[in-house]
Amino acid sequence: MTSFKLVSSFSPAGDQPKAIAEIVDGIRRAIPFQTLLGVTGSGKTFTMANIIAELQRPALIISHNKTLAAQLFNEFKDFFPENAVEYFVSYYDYYQPEAYIPHTDTYIEKDASINEEIEKLRLKATASLFSRRDVVIVSSVSCIYGLGSPEAYSQNLVKVVKGQRLERNKLLQLLIDVQYSRNDISLERGTFRVRGDTVDIHPAYDDRIIRVEFFGDEVERLLWLDPVSGATLETPESAAVFPATHFVTRPGSLEGALSQIEGELTERLAVLESQNKLLEAQRLRSRTRYDMEMIREIGYCSGIENYSRQLSLREPGAPPETLLDYFPHLPDGTPDFLTIIDESHVTVPQI
Repeated sequence: MTSFKLVSSFSPAGDQPKAIAEIVDGIRRAIPFQTLLGVTGSGKTFTMANIIAELQRPALIISHNKTLAAQLFNEFKDFFPENAVEYFVSYYDYYQPEAYIPHTDTYIEKDASINEEIEKLRLKATASLFSRRDVVIVSSVSCIYGLGSPEAYSQNLVKVVKGQRLERNKLLQLLIDVQYSRNDISLERGTFRVRGDTVDIHPAYDDRIIRVEFFGDEVERLLWLDPVSGATLETPESAAVFPATHFVTRPGSLEGALSQIEGELTERLAVLESQNKLLEAQRLRSRTRYDMEMIREIGYCSGIENYSRQLSLREPGAPPETLLDYFPHLPDGTPDFLTIIDESHVTVPQI
């Protein structure tokens, strides 16, 4: 297992050694909250990096805006060049929620512009949490927003092993099930292409391509490739492909979720019709049934987060899963990671 390795030409000095020792001791004694004080430029980030290296636990660092989060991300990347330092912020460049004005029968569709690079970094962050322990994620407060079930995300992992008996078409179906699409012309993130007995997969969270070469129904060879030059970067014995989206369903749970959606739709339609709101009822019926059909056929629809409770099989009123649920926990449910809040006088009120 890879451990945290702090790389720096400096050593803790001044009040830093005392602060590191006291905070580490407090965490080991299960003190829930501690505060590190220091003026700008006093080395608080370096102090926290030393604490992470001392405790050898995954860490979530929360900042109150994307710019400061990016600055912290670069600093921790320098401190831990051999470890997984990830960036997790909201991926919307533009967002317009859907709206409906009944008396004019005006419906405004949800419109959003997603930053593909940030989406890749978000997916890379959760993939790292499931594949290694030496992970630091620098995030904005979007880490407390609903994300998708970590259990469903991990259960939908597609793992390929050299020498494995696996039909090529079965692999293609598994990739489609986790929201990858086939594109034999342009291999972009979240797509795969097929050329004879060779399948190239561009993971949604990686800049490299994984090539799976078949001999009959056996995986003959695996290669990590550079997407531009095609040069071989690595020849692993196994490779894991995580879903192309965080909103995936547990295997076998889709019909149960759709049944819940149908039940709630029936209840709501009865309320609207009893109030003689027939236009609103028709809008709700057509929109929800369309979404259900999309989910049933391709496993996804625009605005799928509206159905996150049903798809993750949560009880009414239960809180949604967030990035915090993707971090490791002990068997009794105790978090097995550090949460560090930067600029807490601004970030905590925002949370």
